[in-house]
Amino acid sequence: MSTASMANSSGANSSGANTPGVNPSGLARLKLFMALSRTPHGLLDMATPALAAMLWLGHVPSAPVVILGLITAFAGYTAVYALNDVVDYRVDRKKFQSRGLETTANDLDSVFVRHPLAQGLLTLRESILWTAGWGLVALVGAYWLNPLCALVFLAGCLLEAIYCLLLRVSYLRTAVSGGVKTAGGIAAVFAVTSHPSAIFLVLLFLWLFSWEVGGQNVPNDWTDMEADRDMEAQTIPVRLGTEKASQVILRSLGGSVFLSLLLYAATPAVLHALYLPGALLVGGVLLLLPAWKLHRSKKSEDASALFNRASYYPLCMFLLVTVSAFWA
Repeated sequence: MSTASMANSSGANSSGANTPGVNPSGLARLKLFMALSRTPHGLLDMATPALAAMLWLGHVPSAPVVILGLITAFAGYTAVYALNDVVDYRVDRKKFQSRGLETTANDLDSVFVRHPLAQGLLTLRESILWTAGWGLVALVGAYWLNPLCALVFLAGCLLEAIYCLLLRVSYLRTAVSGGVKTAGGIAAVFAVTSHPSAIFLVLLFLWLFSWEVGGQNVPNDWTDMEADRDMEAQTIPVRLGTEKASQVILRSLGGSVFLSLLLYAATPAVLHALYLPGALLVGGVLLLLPAWKLHRSKKSEDASALFNRASYYPLCMFLLVTVSAFWA
């Protein structure tokens, strides 16, 4: 079902953003802003900084750090996801006008409505204010935790803007996306320690980078491949084809699972040995199996399924690390 159809069937009544004579409810307006920030996905991503902090400490941080960290993480992911749509809104609008912003069923990023700014359900001004407001909250919270956290957040925002601007320039922008998704985890480590191990940080970066490239970015571009081809966008599936794209996915996710095992030796936290088979199980079910299915089928719906499953990987790994730490 296309997002355009969704907007016509439910969005007009639930949001009423641009319908003459309709005064949308506050809840309906809030849903549009949550759609702009892909809040359901952002909530899952919040597990990433929690996971990184637990991997370093091996226990729950102090209450003030937890509370401030949750607020900062929510604000940060809310701002960065919205920034993506703000920077890309002209491109997204062209896609909407030509193809209706088609999406596959059960798309995690379309729980509410996809690209509400591009569809005209939100104005550019209010989208910028929403993005800047949450960005300011995230910046203040990050600085309070550790000034280095604020620098990491600003770097993540800059990389996100660069990623969007490289849409028609190079498919290597996928590497930029990988850098963006590591920011939350790296910042979380600096929020709980001033002097982290360089080896641990490098492994953490590569682990999250590989997961983002193979489990999020390339599968997401796969589902948008036809629209991206029409827009002359430079993505791995468009430039390299589905066979090579599936190989990139398999190798990236295989590397991510392998790195999750190396982190057991690099983390200063004391974890139960059950972490190792647990990491293999979580990585196999959420990453490798759906990636192999996509490699065999080359179907867009399997790319979407991989994207959705991989989105739960940080949360499941956080639960695994927490259990392993308490059982150690």
